Amino acid sequence: MSRFFHGGDSDSETSSSSEEELYSDQENEELSEEEPSDDSDEESSSSSDDDVGRTGASRFMRDIASSDESEDEDKVTVVKSAKDKRLEELEGTVKLIENAEKIYDWAVISTGEKFAHEARVRFAKISAEFDKLNRQVMKIVQSGITPKIYVKAIADLEDLINETVIKQRSTTKKTNASNTKGFNAMKQKIKKNNKDFTSELDKYKDDREGYMESDEDETPVVVEKVKKNKVERIDELDKALDEEGFATVGRGGRTLQYTPESIFKHLRTITESRGKKNTDRAEQIRIMERLHEVAQTPYQKIRVLLAIVSTRFDLSSSSTQNYMSQEQWRSAEKEFSTLLQTLEDNRTFIVYEGAEEWEDDDKQPQPASGELFKIPGSITSLIERLDDELTRSLQHIDPHTAEYIERLGDEQSLYTDIIRSLIYVEGQNKMEKVEARQENANRVVIRRLEHLYFKPVQVVNTLEENTWKAMPPTLDSLITPRNVKQDVSTLVQILSNYLFQYSEGIIRARAMLCQIYFLALQDNYWKARDLALMSHLSENISTFDVSTQILFNRTLVQIGLCAFRAGLCYEAQNVLQEICGSGRQKELLAQGVMMQRYSQVTPEQERLERQRQLPFHMHINLELLECVYLTCSMLLEIPLLAQTGSSPDVRKRVISKTFRRMLEYTERQVFTGPPENTRDHVMQAAKALASGDWKRCQELISKIAIWDLLGADQEKVKTMLAAQIQEEGLRTYLFTYAPYYDTLSLNTLSSMFDLSIKKIGAIVSKMISHEEIAAALDQVNDAIIFRKGVELSRLQSQIVSLSEKAMGILEGNEKVLEQRTQGTANAFQRESGGGRGRGGQGRGGRGGGAAGKFGGQSGRRPGGQQFGGGALGGAIKT
Repeated sequence: MSRFFHGGDSDSETSSSSEEELYSDQENEELSEEEPSDDSDEESSSSSDDDVGRTGASRFMRDIASSDESEDEDKVTVVKSAKDKRLEELEGTVKLIENAEKIYDWAVISTGEKFAHEARVRFAKISAEFDKLNRQVMKIVQSGITPKIYVKAIADLEDLINETVIKQRSTTKKTNASNTKGFNAMKQKIKKNNKDFTSELDKYKDDREGYMESDEDETPVVVEKVKKNKVERIDELDKALDEEGFATVGRGGRTLQYTPESIFKHLRTITESRGKKNTDRAEQIRIMERLHEVAQTPYQKIRVLLAIVSTRFDLSSSSTQNYMSQEQWRSAEKEFSTLLQTLEDNRTFIVYEGAEEWEDDDKQPQPASGELFKIPGSITSLIERLDDELTRSLQHIDPHTAEYIERLGDEQSLYTDIIRSLIYVEGQNKMEKVEARQENANRVVIRRLEHLYFKPVQVVNTLEENTWKAMPPTLDSLITPRNVKQDVSTLVQILSNYLFQYSEGIIRARAMLCQIYFLALQDNYWKARDLALMSHLSENISTFDVSTQILFNRTLVQIGLCAFRAGLCYEAQNVLQEICGSGRQKELLAQGVMMQRYSQVTPEQERLERQRQLPFHMHINLELLECVYLTCSMLLEIPLLAQTGSSPDVRKRVISKTFRRMLEYTERQVFTGPPENTRDHVMQAAKALASGDWKRCQELISKIAIWDLLGADQEKVKTMLAAQIQEEGLRTYLFTYAPYYDTLSLNTLSSMFDLSIKKIGAIVSKMISHEEIAAALDQVNDAIIFRKGVELSRLQSQIVSLSEKAMGILEGNEKVLEQRTQGTANAFQRESGGGRGRGGQGRGGRGGGAAGKFGGQSGRRPGGQQFGGGALGGAIKT
């Protein structure tokens, strides 16, 4: 018995359908001819078996199964090959797209609100059908032939898109936003897809009817493979090997070949994979290095260099160390320098932000003579990123190692690239056919200025000299010409004035702060102070970003140090009070992160805080800053303590709470050993000055080792401090012992403090004019005549004592409030005329306005024997 008698109709049909993909067309036809004969034999055998089991009239009746079989007999089974089925599906999808095109006018739909929903549905449907059409044609194209019906469909779609764009431009109606978005997405999708079928589309557009009438089943051209001998294959493999002996293998196990014609295809593949997971960026960089080696035309070299530099920057975002290694950074800098050199040699091509991408990977642009071709990219962004990566690496390297010094040497090449970028941007802005972008020039100039403002003059001169030597002699800058010899002060002023004129906002504020910082660094205090006051930056600095606020704090500190070197201790203390009085110098100057015990700082905030830290070579020495602040506070606080101690009716005021707190802590010590650090030297010097031993105070201050950092100004500063200590020692003595003298000879004071009589007379006259002491100067006898003030009664003394206690309670409340507000300065400040310090200084040590902050000159607050306090004070005065 044949094996086909054991199966039913369904089995035969299933077998034929499952084997349809495996057999050829001829085998399918033979199988379809065998199936009816098998079915007929099976039906006859089954009918004979059924007739044997039936008797009587039931033999002539048909059941349900037999009726179904008869219906199946009426059907004609047509078996088609897989290729024919795919073509039918393709034709069906093309018809759906053609129907969708004819239903509505796309221009009307995209501009009308009435059909807004229908337009979105229509665009979505056509987009889905278009994607389906591309998936179907991919299986057919694998055989080497593109269906002409598909070429006709995508050509008609492209024509429809172009007609719709023309209609939209001619209409006056405002387009619907969502419809326009859908239409643009469809336009970009069709444009991208049609690039792969450019040759077929050109043939179709040249002769539409003739193209469709030609034989569609064209036989593909078979290219005979040229057999290579063993030696040729080995040579070809050796060329593909890299330095490590490995070759890049593509699909099918074949070695990838890098040729000038395949450069743009490789670049497009790398660009599309950028940002995706599991992307080997190191391998991409190696591929682009090979591409740069085979690049021949300037356009190819520029495109490859732009891509490879950007890819190197992506390495730092994925690495664990969060910054570029020295090797990668130097490679990026070298490639960037090569890019600038290529652009300088080929003026026809320019890298321009906002330029359109060249879509044709098979054909390179050929600009005519005198025509400019714009390549999308940004030279300014690349040089900024190169600068940021160097700064980031310096932040993470230990500054006390040789690696930091070696890494710092790369700043010379970076500064050269900055100037070359500036020259390139200047030349680009001069071109007639290019829209000038002043912002790019401003961004490069501020980068150059930020590399100069904090450096000594000798370092800047060396940097500039080596930079101009390294550049080609044909390059010259419009802002700072090569031939004009300029000193560093003039250079900084030129760059700052350029930004004052052409920039605004943050860049302008940073340029102003850089110039003020440089002037203060060069001991030009009065000019730096005047420029700071005229800028009014202290009024709106809180509206700028954090990095600009850090630069403002650094400038403020540098102005204070400059005032100290100039001998202006009062102005120096007034300026430094806001930074040093807060106890957060490291954070405010971005020179370290202080971890507080109960701080609620998130890991993200801590990461941002660490990113803002300055490299070590830009730091301001915090120990020197503290020494200057405490020394100035000592010269102001000790005479003030003597004045308030001898005259209880004088209102007590505090200039520096930090100094007062340290002095009180030192006085509570049972045993005081020899000074060990800067703070101990200043505190013991303050105690010696308060007791009248000004020579001991001079000795302790001069022994502080931190003064060695001042370099050539060391002896000048020590001489200035010795003179200041003598004067403040005289004032302290007069405040302390004035109630015990009726007259005091100037000759006695001259021998005690080693000052000339003329100098002592000037100091005493100033104290009398400021009403700090109640006395008169007898110039005939060279003596001071003291006047006794009105003695306070018991009630008045109790009132003064009560007011002091109330003031102490108020200060305690303020301290508690500051702790609850996490140390916010001036959280609770009383409005009082003139403040509680010299020059209108507030309780927290903050100056009253910009003049107080930058050391504005103001007279001493009136003191003396009088008692101020309403009607009672007036009665006492009378």
